[in-house]
Amino acid sequence: MTTNFKISPDACETCPIHDIAALRKLGVDMSEFDYVVALSGNPNTGKSTVFNALTGLHQHTGNWPGKTVTRAEGGFEYGNHKYKLVDLPGTYSLLATSLDEEVARDFILFGQPDVTIVVVDATRLERNLNLVLQVLEITNRVVVALNLVDEAKRHGLQIDERRLARDLGVPVVPMIARQDQGVPELLQAVSEVANGKTIGKPYRVKYDSPELKKAVIQVTKQIESAYPELPNAQWVAMRLLDGDERIVEALRKGELGDLTHGDIEQRSAQMQVIGNQ
Repeated sequence: MTTNFKISPDACETCPIHDIAALRKLGVDMSEFDYVVALSGNPNTGKSTVFNALTGLHQHTGNWPGKTVTRAEGGFEYGNHKYKLVDLPGTYSLLATSLDEEVARDFILFGQPDVTIVVVDATRLERNLNLVLQVLEITNRVVVALNLVDEAKRHGLQIDERRLARDLGVPVVPMIARQDQGVPELLQAVSEVANGKTIGKPYRVKYDSPELKKAVIQVTKQIESAYPELPNAQWVAMRLLDGDERIVEALRKGELGDLTHGDIEQRSAQMQVIGNQ
């Protein structure tokens, strides 16, 4: 059975992709760590259990800068590398209709974590895949933690994790986190994505309309011109075309510039053209 992700023969062993400056603005200190890993998932998927299994006692809590949302951070070592794990708020989507969603989206989009773990409940897989697909629209550096496989089995649910990994294009690790089952496999998958040994080729929504494709390309170019260091201008463009009011507001207020480098005022003025369309 083949998968959509591949093993890179020329992988760099020490090539983190995260944006140090953006992470600093997001309140994350990477001075003692090699890689940063985001932990995301719907509420009640066992995300906190996975966080505790990976970090043990090496964790602390605080608030996101300028937000009332609590952030938990922890650390772990694997394969002679140090990983910082940032527990994102539990959300059902990244459409930023709530403060929790906004925080999670901004961290994945701007912080450019080396790996994003998405914890899903194997008993509610279809519902949880909505968030997985949204994360895959932003980044291909994803590992899906398929938690509660024992509960799924008790409910008579059979999940082919290899088929799921092939369809999603990223590694899928079956787990029973509360019993520490699957933790070693999750650590290995995270390590291989972080250092480039595993390169995801994720499933992404395809747009068949020529008009929509043309619009996405046009808006993407405008965003890239105003924010050349924005990590995923196409995703922002699609959200604009979808009428995402939070993204429109962020462009009009110049908030995207707060998490990237350069002259914020100049770019904010440039983006007024898009925001007012």
